[in-house]
Amino acid sequence: MIRASHLRKIYPDRSRSSPRSQVVAVDDVSFEVAAGEIVGLLGPNGAGKTTTMQMLTTLTRPTSGRAQVAGYDLATQARYVRAAIGYVSQRGSASDDSTVGEELVDYGLLHGLSPTDAFARGRTLAERYRLDDLWDREVGTLSGGQRRRLDIAMSLVHRPRLVFLDEPTVGLDPASRASLWAHVRELRDTSGVTVLLSTHYLDEADALCDRLLVISGGRLIADGPPAQIKRMMGPDTLTVTVPSETELPDLLAVLTDATGEKPEVSGLEVSVRFAGGTGTLAAVLARIDAAALTTASVELRPPSLDEAFFALTSKEVAA
Repeated sequence: MIRASHLRKIYPDRSRSSPRSQVVAVDDVSFEVAAGEIVGLLGPNGAGKTTTMQMLTTLTRPTSGRAQVAGYDLATQARYVRAAIGYVSQRGSASDDSTVGEELVDYGLLHGLSPTDAFARGRTLAERYRLDDLWDREVGTLSGGQRRRLDIAMSLVHRPRLVFLDEPTVGLDPASRASLWAHVRELRDTSGVTVLLSTHYLDEADALCDRLLVISGGRLIADGPPAQIKRMMGPDTLTVTVPSETELPDLLAVLTDATGEKPEVSGLEVSVRFAGGTGTLAAVLARIDAAALTTASVELRPPSLDEAFFALTSKEVAA
């Protein structure tokens, strides 16, 4: 659905006096998105996520590189790209002075639907996204969550095969974010729509995406499923909790000897990096039993997406 090859975007740096000063917003980015995937562009503010989306949606021309979007060449078939995709920008595009119904119908007309079909399609989408009771409400009176649902509905009026969502949940409360996540999943699960979304929310990326493209400093630094990105952080963490401080010295000795790593103590919890599988864990637990140590709990936790993300971006900054 998307094939991006060596995309690069350079802007003049207007903050400097030299006319040759430049800002490289996106630097040699290549990736593919298959039909039916939900793929996340993950990165901090200023990483190049929005610029990447603006290039792929024909809103800005790449300085260099090529891409195919929905089967069409980005440079030579831009009008066909626009007809095949939906796009929800960070700020949305609905007018405060228009009603929900007017926006949905007008978008249908802009995409070539007849007035009858535009009205019918708008009503269908309003019902799907819980906007039917708001049909005659002015957009300026909607809550943040309602506006984002309207933005998504507007992007779907022409039945696109691919939808771009740029920071879709920025500024939303937790309940509205969770509701929007459900709608994004529904796009793929019930309508077969491919989704490329940008976000800097790690929980959002973990909850929604089949694959993550991690961008930092305009460069693509990782590409894979969330679980694979997490594994880039390194080993799991084994945490053993004991009922009293008297158990701690012997537990530290056992875990140090068994793993070859230096454990960390927090209260009655002892944590250590653990690279072994379940078989190795069984051997470690057997050694704890052999030392006659009492444990209150044992937890083996994989790296979080937060840890992996910060590890990856820290390496990029250091480089």
